[in-house]
This record gives sequence, C-alpha cells and structure tokens, in this order.
Amino acid sequence: MIALPRLHAVTDARTLALPDLAARAASLAAAAGPALALHARDRALPARDLLQRAALLGDVAHGAGAALVLNARADLALAAGATGLQLGQGDLSPREARTVLGPTWGGKIGVSVHSIAEAAAATDAGADWLLLGSIFPTASHPGREALGLAALAAIARGPCPVIAIGGITPARAAAVHQAGAFGVAAITALWDAADPAAAATAMLAPWREAA
Repeated sequence: MIALPRLHAVTDARTLALPDLAARAASLAAAAGPALALHARDRALPARDLLQRAALLGDVAHGAGAALVLNARADLALAAGATGLQLGQGDLSPREARTVLGPTWGGKIGVSVHSIAEAAAATDAGADWLLLGSIFPTASHPGREALGLAALAAIARGPCPVIAIGGITPARAAAVHQAGAFGVAAITALWDAADPAAAATAMLAPWREAA
C-alpha cells in the first residue's frame, strides 16, 4: 500500500479551472515529490470533465512520485488511476468504497471530519487518514467555526493519521506539526501562491526538519 503524503493540495471548482493548473501542479510536485498528494475535487463537475482534470493532475503526480487523490467518487477512482480516495460525511463509508474499488486496488482512503465524534466514527469505519478541519478560520467555509489547535491535538492522539486543513499557511505549519498532525492540506495557500514550490517547501519544513 502507498505511503500517506504529508502535503495535500486540494482543488475546488475554481482551481480546477485555472488555465495554468498543470504548471502550478508541476511546481508543487517538483518541490514536494512523494510527500505530495494532488486532490481532484469538484462535486458539481460531470464525471467526464472530472476525469479529464484528474488525468491532468495524475500525469503530474505520477511523473514526480506523488499521489493522485480523487474526492467523493469511488466509482471513478480506478478510471482516474487514483492512489487515494477522499470521502465526505455524506459519501460511502471506507468499507463500502473498498467494495466498489475491488480487492486489487491498493490505495488509501481518507475521510473528512469536523469533530471528535466524526473522527472516531471514521476511524472505526476503516479510514486510513482523517482530513480534519477547519483548524483556523477560512474563506472556503466562512460559516464554519474553527476547531483550533487543542481539538487537533486531541484527535491526533488517536490511531488514525490526521491531515489538518482550514486556514493552513506556511506560517502556521509549525504549530500544526507541534499539535500532532501527520500533515497539512490547503487550497489557497498552495494553488494561489506566487511561488507554489516555495509554498510547498515551507509547508513541509516542520516535518522534514523533524525527520
């Protein structure tokens, strides 16, 4: 089974439509390599269009030894060549998704969680990692209360690796690492960075320095 990357570059409808998406993804991958997961994520996008964008990200990921993670769509993960699947609270459980993917798929499955109770339920359901957020206030979810570092630390003490998301920036990466997160995820701080490679390097620095 593949190793879990420390840095997750999550997309949304806006970032998937960027004209320089491939170039930005390549810059992230050049800096992070196998420590990077590129997420193809847009629930509103038709399957064919999502697969096209996933293929673009997959080409970059595979060339750099990074991971491609498809969000929500277990039925498309195999077709996309994804090595990871990210599920939300209303999606299939990890066990149900593995039934769809079949016994030969060797990837990992993460579940997005927002509380200690959801984290425990996802772990019991067979999640390989937890995408926990929002840790800090974020424009991506303006109405969602930030969990904070204390909640992150409490959940990170559990058996499932935690990837922190929500308001994550290079300046906050060290505090998130100290709280026990296995890694971090971001949209704006990575895809909108003036220098995506530098942003990726800065995000990963606390974990690389601790290795």
